[in-house]
Amino acid sequence: MRASLIQIRVDEDEPVDSRRQRAASLVRDQAGADLVVLPELWTTGAFAYQAFDTEAEPLKGPTHEAMAKAASDAGVWLHAGSIPERAADGTLYNTSLVFAPDGGRAAAYRKIHRFGFDQGEAVLMGAGTELVTVRLPETTLGLATCYDLRFPELFRGLVDAGADTLVLAAGWPERRRSHWTLLARARAVENQAYVLACGTGGTHAGVPQAGHSIVVDPWGEVLAEAGDGEEILTVEFDPAKTAVTREQFPALKDRVLGLRAPLR
Repeated sequence: MRASLIQIRVDEDEPVDSRRQRAASLVRDQAGADLVVLPELWTTGAFAYQAFDTEAEPLKGPTHEAMAKAASDAGVWLHAGSIPERAADGTLYNTSLVFAPDGGRAAAYRKIHRFGFDQGEAVLMGAGTELVTVRLPETTLGLATCYDLRFPELFRGLVDAGADTLVLAAGWPERRRSHWTLLARARAVENQAYVLACGTGGTHAGVPQAGHSIVVDPWGEVLAEAGDGEEILTVEFDPAKTAVTREQFPALKDRVLGLRAPLR
């Protein structure tokens, strides 16, 4: 498979609609890829809490429309990053969208772990409750968003649900970039799965972004890593390596503490 991670730059001086159209153009430029990934809350910025309410949109809003068309135009599977979604009851969610090559929506994932320690996203947005996987012809994607990366039980749940490629959209801050790389590799090693983690570049709401989007193989080897600015990280990888790795080193078969607690 060929995957392109679009590490888009999020700056406050660019209007949201302009960035939306620019992102759609970047997706179209990836025609020939199998999978394209955008980062978390790239329309507003993950730390631009004051914009969540004003820029929130329904699931089938302008970003959904633009990304569906871009996926169809490029003929790619598109993880369109996440948007501030306003549900019918008014609750806001940090919601990721995935589109098939025909432009149809294949999945929506509401972020389960909200960041902020009783501030920001943690109080402004509702929490998702469902693990989400997406079956592609070559692999099954498991979806996660930014802060989710710190919770290994979520990823183990995705593996239990059949995921062999873990895709993460993020707006990770530069000051914790070492954690970003460490945790991405840890999730790959412990689940014997590919990890494709796409972050943002630039500075928004005064918070410099880590960038450094990364692709890690099931042995924890880094196949590709971006810098800190706007960049498109493209990598070829073999999804069959996940099954081979799990067969050669069958650590997952030795799990003992496999009890699953219901999400609350």
